[in-house]
Amino acid sequence: MLRSINDLQGNALHATDGDIGTVEEFFFDDQSWTVRYLVTDTGGWLTDRQVLLSPAVVRGVDWETKGVQVGITREQVKNSPDISTHMPISRQAEAELSNHYGYQPYWDGVALWGTGLYPYAPTGLAMPPIPPAPAAHELAREADQLARPEGDPHLRSTREVRGYHIHASDGEIGHVSDFLIDEETWQIRYLVLDTRNWWPGKHVLIAPKWIDSIDWESATVSVKVAKDTIQHAPEYDPAALTREYEAALHRHYDRPAYWEDRRQ
Repeated sequence: MLRSINDLQGNALHATDGDIGTVEEFFFDDQSWTVRYLVTDTGGWLTDRQVLLSPAVVRGVDWETKGVQVGITREQVKNSPDISTHMPISRQAEAELSNHYGYQPYWDGVALWGTGLYPYAPTGLAMPPIPPAPAAHELAREADQLARPEGDPHLRSTREVRGYHIHASDGEIGHVSDFLIDEETWQIRYLVLDTRNWWPGKHVLIAPKWIDSIDWESATVSVKVAKDTIQHAPEYDPAALTREYEAALHRHYDRPAYWEDRRQ
């Protein structure tokens, strides 16, 4: 099922032994368009410290009560590497996080999450326990191999990209207002476009694969679609987000459906 990033923002995070804070924003990589971290505001109990939590530690989301259950303890969060949430974030820092919590690094393999499609077991399957962290010598070796002092240029903030201007092939058409993610893979399937600057009250969807380029300096997203095509796309209604709607959307843009390609 597809879920709104805006609906996740502000949700409470529940560890196995108590609350740890709220979801502040999300970091995604702009190569696979997948959420890699939940930026967590821990509030007063960690002196307003922000920490990064991978979807690999998430054990479930209650969309009605707006709560995110994670399979870690408050002590693990307290003792996690003190990593700045300011971009860029080095690959060495990411390796320290994965080793601390004991999950496989998402870059360790060719699949979306290293060796698999999911950061954790999909809905309906047993959730495996988080394995113990590797030995100290393994941590040092991996960190040395994966160190990138300049930071990973592919990690981006949803808060930053929200509001970016959308440029169609023949002119500006609106701005990014939200993201829709697959709740099991955490992959961003669509950007929600607010086109009210051009005509009243319409929101439409654009898939990341249809993006031609992103200019991070000018905060613009260029798509390989004409304004008229976007204007007449099926309107996005969160209450009517069905596979039938998605099929109609892909037919309108004349694009192949991602759910028919197992590699996606």
